[in-house]
Amino acid sequence: MDYLTKYGYAPDQEAIARALEIIAANLENVASEQVYKDCFSMMDLTTLKTDDTPASVEKLVGKVNAFNETYPDWPLPASVCVYSNFAKTVKEARKKDFNITVVSACFPSSQSFLEVKLKECEMAVEQGADEVDIVLALNSFLAGNHEAASEEIRQVRRCIDEVAGRQGRKVHLKVILETGLLRTPERIAQASFLAMEAGADFIKTSTGKVDVNATPVAAYVMCECIAKYHAMTGKKIGFKPAGGISSAADALCYYSIVASVLGKEWLNKELFRFGVSRVANSILSAVEQKTVSYY
Repeated sequence: MDYLTKYGYAPDQEAIARALEIIAANLENVASEQVYKDCFSMMDLTTLKTDDTPASVEKLVGKVNAFNETYPDWPLPASVCVYSNFAKTVKEARKKDFNITVVSACFPSSQSFLEVKLKECEMAVEQGADEVDIVLALNSFLAGNHEAASEEIRQVRRCIDEVAGRQGRKVHLKVILETGLLRTPERIAQASFLAMEAGADFIKTSTGKVDVNATPVAAYVMCECIAKYHAMTGKKIGFKPAGGISSAADALCYYSIVASVLGKEWLNKELFRFGVSRVANSILSAVEQKTVSYY
Protein backbone atom coordinates (compact mmCIF):
# COMPACT_ATOMS: atom_id res chain seq x y z
CA MET A 1 0.00 0.00 0.00
CA ASP A 2 1.14 3.55 -0.72
CA TYR A 3 0.61 5.02 2.72
CA LEU A 4 2.11 8.37 1.74
CA THR A 5 -0.60 8.92 -0.85
CA LYS A 6 -3.32 7.67 1.49
CA TYR A 7 -2.34 10.13 4.22
CA GLY A 8 -1.29 12.95 1.91
CA TYR A 9 2.22 13.11 3.28
CA ALA A 10 5.56 13.67 1.57
CA PRO A 11 8.63 14.40 3.73
CA ASP A 12 10.00 17.84 2.86
CA GLN A 13 13.66 17.42 3.73
CA GLU A 14 14.53 21.10 3.30
CA ALA A 15 11.67 22.22 5.54
CA ILE A 16 12.60 19.58 8.13
CA ALA A 17 16.23 20.71 8.11
CA ARG A 18 15.17 24.34 8.65
CA ALA A 19 12.84 23.38 11.49
CA LEU A 20 15.57 21.35 13.19
CA GLU A 21 18.02 24.26 12.90
CA ILE A 22 15.53 26.49 14.70
CA ILE A 23 14.95 23.86 17.38
CA ALA A 24 18.70 23.40 17.92
CA ALA A 25 19.24 27.15 18.23
CA ASN A 26 16.47 27.42 20.83
CA LEU A 27 17.42 24.59 23.21
CA GLU A 28 18.87 26.93 25.85
CA ASN A 29 15.52 28.73 26.00
CA VAL A 30 13.67 25.44 26.44
CA ALA A 31 15.88 24.21 29.27
CA SER A 32 14.31 24.57 32.71
CA GLU A 33 14.05 22.52 35.86
CA GLN A 34 10.43 21.65 35.08
CA VAL A 35 11.15 20.55 31.50
CA TYR A 36 14.05 18.39 32.67
CA LYS A 37 11.83 16.79 35.31
CA ASP A 38 9.11 16.24 32.71
CA CYS A 39 11.64 14.49 30.48
CA PHE A 40 12.75 12.37 33.43
CA SER A 41 9.16 11.29 34.08
CA MET A 42 8.85 10.09 30.47
CA MET A 43 11.90 7.80 30.54
CA ASP A 44 11.81 4.07 29.99
CA LEU A 45 14.87 3.37 32.14
CA THR A 46 16.52 0.58 30.20
CA THR A 47 18.97 -2.27 30.73
CA LEU A 48 19.43 -4.51 27.70
CA LYS A 49 22.86 -6.01 28.23
CA THR A 50 24.01 -9.50 27.37
CA ASP A 51 25.26 -9.89 30.92
CA ASP A 52 22.03 -8.78 32.63
CA THR A 53 21.15 -11.12 35.50
CA PRO A 54 18.24 -11.29 37.95
CA ALA A 55 20.50 -9.67 40.53
CA SER A 56 21.52 -6.77 38.26
CA VAL A 57 17.91 -6.15 37.24
CA GLU A 58 16.79 -6.26 40.88
CA LYS A 59 19.51 -3.73 41.71
CA LEU A 60 18.22 -1.31 39.05
CA VAL A 61 14.64 -1.70 40.28
CA GLY A 62 15.86 -1.14 43.83
CA LYS A 63 17.38 2.18 42.77
CA VAL A 64 14.03 3.25 41.30
CA ASN A 65 12.20 2.12 44.43
CA ALA A 66 14.55 4.18 46.62
CA PHE A 67 14.93 7.16 44.28
CA ASN A 68 12.65 9.58 46.13
CA GLU A 69 14.53 9.01 49.38
CA THR A 70 17.43 10.90 47.80
CA TYR A 71 15.45 13.07 45.35
CA PRO A 72 12.04 13.68 46.96
CA ASP A 73 11.06 16.44 44.53
CA TRP A 74 11.63 14.36 41.40
CA PRO A 75 9.19 12.12 39.53
CA LEU A 76 9.97 8.45 38.96
CA PRO A 77 10.77 7.17 35.47
CA ALA A 78 7.71 5.99 33.54
CA SER A 79 8.98 2.42 33.38
CA VAL A 80 11.87 0.03 33.67
CA CYS A 81 12.62 -1.67 30.34
CA VAL A 82 14.19 -5.14 30.27
CA TYR A 83 14.37 -8.31 28.20
CA SER A 84 11.16 -10.35 28.31
CA ASN A 85 12.59 -13.01 30.62
CA PHE A 86 13.04 -10.38 33.35
CA ALA A 87 9.40 -9.20 33.45
CA LYS A 88 8.70 -11.35 36.50
CA THR A 89 11.92 -10.18 38.16
CA VAL A 90 10.87 -6.54 37.86
CA LYS A 91 7.31 -7.30 38.98
CA GLU A 92 8.49 -9.05 42.13
CA ALA A 93 11.03 -6.31 42.98
CA ARG A 94 8.79 -3.32 42.14
CA LYS A 95 7.56 -1.34 45.15
CA LYS A 96 6.71 1.97 43.46
CA ASP A 97 4.32 3.09 40.71
CA PHE A 98 6.15 2.56 37.43
CA ASN A 99 5.45 0.27 34.50
CA ILE A 100 7.25 -2.85 33.35
CA THR A 101 8.35 -2.55 29.74
CA VAL A 102 9.84 -5.49 27.85
CA VAL A 103 11.52 -5.83 24.50
CA SER A 104 10.06 -8.91 22.90
CA ALA A 105 9.31 -10.85 19.70
CA CYS A 106 12.96 -11.79 19.14
CA PHE A 107 14.39 -8.33 19.78
CA PRO A 108 16.51 -6.78 18.32
CA SER A 109 16.49 -8.45 14.90
CA SER A 110 12.92 -9.82 14.78
CA GLN A 111 14.40 -12.70 12.82
CA SER A 112 12.53 -15.84 13.80
CA PHE A 113 9.29 -17.72 13.31
CA LEU A 114 6.15 -15.71 14.02
CA GLU A 115 5.00 -18.46 16.39
CA VAL A 116 8.17 -17.95 18.46
CA LYS A 117 7.64 -14.19 18.56
CA LEU A 118 4.05 -14.57 19.69
CA LYS A 119 4.97 -17.05 22.40
CA GLU A 120 7.60 -14.69 23.81
CA CYS A 121 5.09 -11.82 23.91
CA GLU A 122 2.48 -14.08 25.51
CA MET A 123 4.86 -15.21 28.25
CA ALA A 124 6.08 -11.66 28.92
CA VAL A 125 2.53 -10.39 29.47
CA GLU A 126 1.64 -13.42 31.57
CA GLN A 127 4.62 -12.61 33.80
CA GLY A 128 3.71 -8.98 34.29
CA ALA A 129 4.73 -6.81 31.33
CA ASP A 130 2.68 -3.61 31.08
CA GLU A 131 4.24 -2.52 27.78
CA VAL A 132 5.68 -4.61 24.96
CA ASP A 133 8.22 -3.20 22.49
CA ILE A 134 8.69 -5.21 19.28
CA VAL A 135 10.71 -4.61 16.12
CA LEU A 136 9.07 -4.18 12.73
CA ALA A 137 9.69 -7.29 10.62
CA LEU A 138 12.30 -5.73 8.35
CA ASN A 139 12.82 -9.07 6.60
CA SER A 140 9.35 -8.49 5.10
CA PHE A 141 9.23 -4.69 4.98
CA LEU A 142 12.54 -4.19 3.18
CA ALA A 143 11.58 -6.90 0.69
CA GLY A 144 8.49 -4.88 -0.19
CA ASN A 145 6.06 -7.26 1.52
CA HIS A 146 4.27 -4.68 3.61
CA GLU A 147 1.26 -6.90 4.20
CA ALA A 148 3.37 -9.57 5.90
CA ALA A 149 5.05 -6.95 8.09
CA SER A 150 1.67 -5.50 8.99
CA GLU A 151 0.16 -8.92 9.73
CA GLU A 152 2.92 -9.67 12.26
CA ILE A 153 2.05 -6.53 14.21
CA ARG A 154 -1.66 -7.34 14.05
CA GLN A 155 -1.03 -10.83 15.41
CA VAL A 156 1.14 -9.52 18.25
CA ARG A 157 -1.60 -6.99 19.04
CA ARG A 158 -4.22 -9.75 19.22
CA CYS A 159 -1.93 -11.94 21.31
CA ILE A 160 -1.09 -9.40 24.00
CA ASP A 161 -4.67 -8.11 24.13
CA GLU A 162 -5.96 -11.62 24.70
CA VAL A 163 -3.48 -12.39 27.49
CA ALA A 164 -3.90 -9.00 29.17
CA GLY A 165 -7.69 -9.27 28.84
CA ARG A 166 -7.67 -12.50 30.83
CA GLN A 167 -5.87 -10.57 33.57
CA GLY A 168 -8.32 -7.69 33.41
CA ARG A 169 -5.82 -5.13 32.19
CA LYS A 170 -4.49 -3.36 29.12
CA VAL A 171 -0.96 -3.71 27.73
CA HIS A 172 0.55 -1.14 25.39
CA LEU A 173 2.35 -2.10 22.19
CA LYS A 174 5.30 -0.11 20.89
CA VAL A 175 6.65 -0.89 17.42
CA ILE A 176 10.32 -0.15 16.75
CA LEU A 177 10.94 0.89 13.14
CA GLU A 178 14.75 0.68 13.26
CA THR A 179 14.94 3.93 11.33
CA GLY A 180 18.70 3.73 10.83
CA LEU A 181 18.17 0.73 8.57
CA LEU A 182 15.22 2.28 6.73
CA ARG A 183 17.55 5.16 5.77
CA THR A 184 15.17 7.42 3.79
CA PRO A 185 12.45 9.71 5.15
CA GLU A 186 9.98 8.11 2.72
CA ARG A 187 10.63 4.60 4.09
CA ILE A 188 10.45 5.87 7.65
CA ALA A 189 7.07 7.44 6.86
CA GLN A 190 5.76 4.28 5.18
CA ALA A 191 6.81 2.19 8.18
CA SER A 192 5.25 4.70 10.59
CA PHE A 193 1.85 4.58 8.93
CA LEU A 194 2.01 0.80 8.55
CA ALA A 195 2.73 0.29 12.26
CA MET A 196 0.02 2.70 13.38
CA GLU A 197 -2.59 1.11 11.16
CA ALA A 198 -1.61 -2.36 12.37
CA GLY A 199 -2.26 -1.51 16.01
CA ALA A 200 0.78 0.19 17.56
CA ASP A 201 0.08 2.40 20.56
CA PHE A 202 3.53 3.95 20.09
CA ILE A 203 6.03 4.07 17.27
CA LYS A 204 9.68 3.98 18.32
CA THR A 205 12.80 4.91 16.40
CA SER A 206 15.40 2.30 17.20
CA THR A 207 16.69 -0.67 19.16
CA GLY A 208 20.01 0.93 20.07
CA LYS A 209 21.68 -2.16 18.61
CA VAL A 210 22.58 -0.93 15.11
CA ASP A 211 25.06 1.64 13.80
CA VAL A 212 22.52 4.48 13.34
CA ASN A 213 19.83 4.85 15.97
CA ALA A 214 17.58 7.79 16.89
CA THR A 215 18.15 10.94 14.84
CA PRO A 216 16.28 14.26 14.90
CA VAL A 217 15.32 13.85 11.22
CA ALA A 218 13.77 10.42 11.81
CA ALA A 219 11.98 11.75 14.87
CA TYR A 220 10.60 14.72 12.98
CA VAL A 221 9.28 12.55 10.15
CA MET A 222 7.68 10.10 12.59
CA CYS A 223 6.00 12.93 14.50
CA GLU A 224 4.66 14.42 11.27
CA CYS A 225 3.21 11.00 10.42
CA ILE A 226 1.60 10.76 13.86
CA ALA A 227 0.04 14.18 13.28
CA LYS A 228 -1.29 13.12 9.85
CA TYR A 229 -2.65 9.88 11.27
CA HIS A 230 -4.36 11.73 14.12
CA ALA A 231 -5.90 14.24 11.71
CA MET A 232 -7.39 11.42 9.63
CA THR A 233 -8.42 8.96 12.34
CA GLY A 234 -8.72 10.94 15.55
CA LYS A 235 -6.37 8.42 17.25
CA LYS A 236 -3.41 9.67 19.26
CA ILE A 237 -0.34 7.49 18.80
CA GLY A 238 2.67 7.88 21.08
CA PHE A 239 6.27 8.50 20.06
CA LYS A 240 9.44 7.03 21.56
CA PRO A 241 12.95 8.00 20.47
CA ALA A 242 15.54 5.46 21.63
CA GLY A 243 19.14 4.54 20.96
CA GLY A 244 22.03 6.98 21.22
CA ILE A 245 20.20 9.39 23.53
CA SER A 246 22.83 10.07 26.15
CA SER A 247 22.68 13.71 27.25
CA ALA A 248 20.24 16.19 28.71
CA ALA A 249 20.63 18.20 25.49
CA ASP A 250 19.51 15.16 23.48
CA ALA A 251 16.40 14.90 25.65
CA LEU A 252 15.62 18.60 25.14
CA CYS A 253 15.99 18.18 21.37
CA TYR A 254 13.44 15.36 21.14
CA TYR A 255 11.14 17.08 23.63
CA SER A 256 11.24 20.18 21.41
CA ILE A 257 10.50 18.17 18.26
CA VAL A 258 7.41 16.66 19.86
CA ALA A 259 6.29 20.05 21.17
CA SER A 260 6.82 21.66 17.77
CA VAL A 261 5.14 19.02 15.59
CA LEU A 262 2.52 17.46 17.89
CA GLY A 263 1.95 20.09 20.55
CA LYS A 264 1.82 20.20 24.33
CA GLU A 265 -0.91 17.55 24.56
CA TRP A 266 1.70 14.95 23.57
CA LEU A 267 4.16 15.99 26.30
CA ASN A 268 3.22 13.37 28.86
CA LYS A 269 4.19 9.77 29.56
CA GLU A 270 1.00 8.45 27.98
CA LEU A 271 2.12 9.68 24.55
CA PHE A 272 5.86 10.37 24.77
CA ARG A 273 8.71 8.22 26.07
CA PHE A 274 12.48 8.18 25.90
CA GLY A 275 14.32 4.88 25.71
CA VAL A 276 17.37 5.57 27.86
CA SER A 277 20.15 3.80 29.69
CA ARG A 278 22.46 6.80 30.20
CA VAL A 279 20.51 10.05 30.01
CA ALA A 280 18.94 9.80 33.49
CA ASN A 281 22.15 10.85 35.24
CA SER A 282 22.73 13.62 32.71
CA ILE A 283 19.30 15.13 33.40
CA LEU A 284 19.81 14.83 37.15
CA SER A 285 23.20 16.52 36.81
CA ALA A 286 21.76 19.38 34.74
CA VAL A 287 19.23 20.26 37.42
CA GLU A 288 21.30 19.49 40.51
CA GLN A 289 24.25 21.39 38.96
CA LYS A 290 26.73 18.73 39.92
CA THR A 291 27.78 15.36 38.54
CA VAL A 292 25.21 12.74 39.54
CA SER A 293 25.77 9.01 39.04
CA TYR A 294 22.67 7.62 40.72
CA TYR A 295 21.71 5.17 37.94
